[in-house]
Amino acid sequence: MTPEEKRLDESHQRTRHWKRWGPYVAERQWGTVREDYSPHGTAWEYFPHDHARSRAYRWGEDGIGGISDRHQRVCFALALWNGRDPILKERLFGLTGNEGNHGEDVKEYYFYLDSTPTHSYMKFLYKYPQAAYPYAQLVEENRRRKRRDPEYELLDTGVFNDDRYFDVFMEYAKAAPEDILIKITAWNRGPEEAQLDLLPTMWFRNIWSFGGKHGHPKLWRIKDYSVGDRPAAAVVAAQESRYGTRWLLAEGAPEMLFTENETNFQRVFNFPNATPYVKDSFHDFLVHGARGAVNPAQTGTKCAAHYRVRIAPGASVTLRLRLTNNDPHTDGLQAPAQIGASSVNADPARHAQAANPFGEEFEKTFDLRREEADQFYSHRFPQERSGDARNVMRQALAGMLWSKQCYHYDVRTWLEGDPGQPPPPPERKKGRNHDWTHLYNADVLSLPDKWEYPWYAAWDLAFHTIALALVDPDFAKEQLILLLREWYMHPNGQLPAYEWAFGDVNPPVHAWAAWRVYKIEKRVRGRADRSFLERVFHKLLLNFTWWVNRKDPDGMNVFQGGFLGLDNIGVFDRSQPLPTGGHLEQSDGTSWMGMYCLNMLAIALELARENPAYEDVASKFFEHFVHIAHAINVHGAEGLALWDEEDGFYYDAIHLPNGEQHYLKVRSMVGLIPLFAVETLEPETIARLPGFQRRMQWFLDNMPDFASHVDSSQMSPNGPRRLLSLVDRKQLVRILGYMVDKEEFFSPHGIRALSKFHAAHPYILAVNGSEYRVDYEPAESQSGTFGGNSNWRGPVWFPTNFLMIESLQKFHHYYGDGFKVECPSGSGQQMSLWDVSAEISRSLEHIFLRDGNGRRPLYGSVEKFQKDPWWRDLILFYEYFHGDTGAGLGASHQTGWTGLVAKLLEQTGE
Repeated sequence: MTPEEKRLDESHQRTRHWKRWGPYVAERQWGTVREDYSPHGTAWEYFPHDHARSRAYRWGEDGIGGISDRHQRVCFALALWNGRDPILKERLFGLTGNEGNHGEDVKEYYFYLDSTPTHSYMKFLYKYPQAAYPYAQLVEENRRRKRRDPEYELLDTGVFNDDRYFDVFMEYAKAAPEDILIKITAWNRGPEEAQLDLLPTMWFRNIWSFGGKHGHPKLWRIKDYSVGDRPAAAVVAAQESRYGTRWLLAEGAPEMLFTENETNFQRVFNFPNATPYVKDSFHDFLVHGARGAVNPAQTGTKCAAHYRVRIAPGASVTLRLRLTNNDPHTDGLQAPAQIGASSVNADPARHAQAANPFGEEFEKTFDLRREEADQFYSHRFPQERSGDARNVMRQALAGMLWSKQCYHYDVRTWLEGDPGQPPPPPERKKGRNHDWTHLYNADVLSLPDKWEYPWYAAWDLAFHTIALALVDPDFAKEQLILLLREWYMHPNGQLPAYEWAFGDVNPPVHAWAAWRVYKIEKRVRGRADRSFLERVFHKLLLNFTWWVNRKDPDGMNVFQGGFLGLDNIGVFDRSQPLPTGGHLEQSDGTSWMGMYCLNMLAIALELARENPAYEDVASKFFEHFVHIAHAINVHGAEGLALWDEEDGFYYDAIHLPNGEQHYLKVRSMVGLIPLFAVETLEPETIARLPGFQRRMQWFLDNMPDFASHVDSSQMSPNGPRRLLSLVDRKQLVRILGYMVDKEEFFSPHGIRALSKFHAAHPYILAVNGSEYRVDYEPAESQSGTFGGNSNWRGPVWFPTNFLMIESLQKFHHYYGDGFKVECPSGSGQQMSLWDVSAEISRSLEHIFLRDGNGRRPLYGSVEKFQKDPWWRDLILFYEYFHGDTGAGLGASHQTGWTGLVAKLLEQTGE
């Protein structure tokens, strides 16, 4: 067991709280639903970036490279000023959903370079221009551009020309769970000496202004820490009711600044302040030279150690700080154990008073934690991968671990307002999320992207857990359990989608994720957590019932569901009433439910191995699946099957008020999702479950119309094997003919979400004098449907590709090497389905890996990322990828589900 694995075990046993502190600070709190108290839900306008430096947040905090305790009471992050910016850089800037020509978009360059699961070691990089940050230029140019134009990025403004920028690295190393060493290193990459103000900042989240019952916290300057007669560090004490007292030590003799984390009412609302010391005081102090803006008494709820440095070209400066629960003047500061001894159970003799909190032991701790991180990842992942592949895997997992956030949202309080605050507008009582008043979130959650999507999303999170389970199965399981708890799941059984509309419907992939995490943990740790599996299964029964009752209104096993996470993939916005009237029968909705049935069946069969009571439940999901297979292929809800025999593809079907019904013949991921519902029942499994076996055989013998949907053509020495799939062998061949065709779905970088066929043959539907069309759009969305910042009409998306790879592997498991398809279509090359899955996997991996010319498809024509030695090995994990070139698009830090590339590299290789 490696030292990091020992820390994980101690955290799991709750003997030492290694995860109490982590990267739980948001990267954007402004412009979120939680901070929006407007009458009609205009979140971006109610709390814009311009207010963020001056206005206290209600529900969370943001910062650059920040950390906090898991309840986000005490926060630490870095602020910077280059002497030219109009704003002290305390948070990342980006465009709002209404400013960007493709929706919201962060306009900064920052990278998650490393993290262990317990955050015993973390590393972050921010690239800070030496020129004035071009706020207005970015807003105005992107506002001018149309949807067909590329986005205007920070590199396009020229602020990085001649390498006139700073690389600012932030590193954290835990000497103990509550003793955090901090190192900030700034490199001048430019050709001339440059000045930089660095302000490592500690502050309290403001809960006292909103009716908090935990007293008023306090920061205050105390006696400097000295080594002999020489001052070694400025010291600030931080007292807070939940955690008691902490101390921040800042090496050297920085100028210590203090203020309050209170709204500057004068600036924001033109209303007198109760105190002259407010949230944006450090900005006024530095940018405007207002010396009186900071508290001379050196006390408050926000403080910073101000270092002004001049850095020669090619040189660096390093700041060292320490956030600890040990009083430096009485307790001494801990030192870590040596490698080889347990760094978790360090020798108490080594915890004696340190001569210097930033001396030799400080650097040894960083060296030790880095080496332990390397050891942990070497133990978890194949070392035969190339250095480039290992770098991609490490940064993918670092991004996932950095993308944890303390997410706090109490919907009832949000709707009703806080004591001492103005009452919210009455319109909110019938507005966004008004029917989710049970929801009370105050947990560390895995988020898709802490700037663009600083909130959890139900189906995103399910995919996050697959990669997270490789390094921290406990955290992966906790995430899945949380969304099923009473303070998340609606009383009716629905899972919350995301804060913009908790009532929206995401694909039901939670059971799939729970089953996969269960199996991954069994492989990684050598033991299976049946208690976890049973726990989630019972709550998933409630969610499954909600789906059946709410999304199959006719009781015919054909499901609706709305947009189902695929945003603009349809002819219409599927989350809204149809402009034609009538309703849709959805191929993807029905297929997701077929997959859900099979996931629940697999879990029930596993649990039935030790408890026969689950055999009856397994029978229910077996039969329900067969009914869904019959409905999607034979009759639909009103006589029209969703399988079009003429085309050999699945489509949504529209039912009009006048009784007409017809297919919406768009070749999209909607028609490929039926492949996801596949499972093999092995005779050995069935033989151990006599109750299930009897009922299954009765059903097959007495329901011949339905039995045809269960393939039993493959035999094993123990009897017939049975394939449960929405598609039979002939249908599979026909669908794969489209999928592996380069002129349809099969791109050099994965499976497109929409067939390239529609580039020359757009689907057009005329309704009531209006034209609705679907074109192949391999890059950003050309329309504003569903916000316009995501696009499912041609790009490559990791979650659906990952499920396709797994499904092809399952089909291969049943049919074997004898089932081959021509891949790519027209090539004359025959491949097994396993080989097809590997081909797709490698095409996704190679988006990130250097090709023979040393270029990464990920970065397209951006030469800075392709050639510059300070940029080319930094990896961004975009939300989706260009359907033809593989260039990254959408949110730039969505390691959430794009982090699945780490799992693909682990299981498939390069």
